[in-house]
Amino acid sequence: MSKPMGFKLAGKEYMVCKLKKSLYELKQSPRQWYKHFDSFMRGKRHTRSYYDPHVYYNKLQGGEYIYLLFYVDHMLIAFKRRSAIDKLRDLSSEFEMKDLDEAKKSAKHGD
Repeated sequence: MSKPMGFKLAGKEYMVCKLKKSLYELKQSPRQWYKHFDSFMRGKRHTRSYYDPHVYYNKLQGGEYIYLLFYVDHMLIAFKRRSAIDKLRDLSSEFEMKDLDEAKKSAKHGD
């Protein structure tokens, strides 16, 4: 990365700029996004699965679990009651989201 034209500081010409955020479409962008997402979920008391880092869960009162599964830019929230799922919508305050309503089971090929 080079400094913008006209950006000069006397005596500091040898210095470079440090990025405080990852830039879109750089190789490290997905990793930076995942680190931010992981930190956010853990802050909301969700546990990342030991077996699959794309699965988060939280044990609610009454012993029930709510699951959040994601892959690339798709996310599935699984729970018995819609009200508990709606509580996870606060993700939209931190991440850009679009609700596609309930998941649908697709037919297998050849059935």
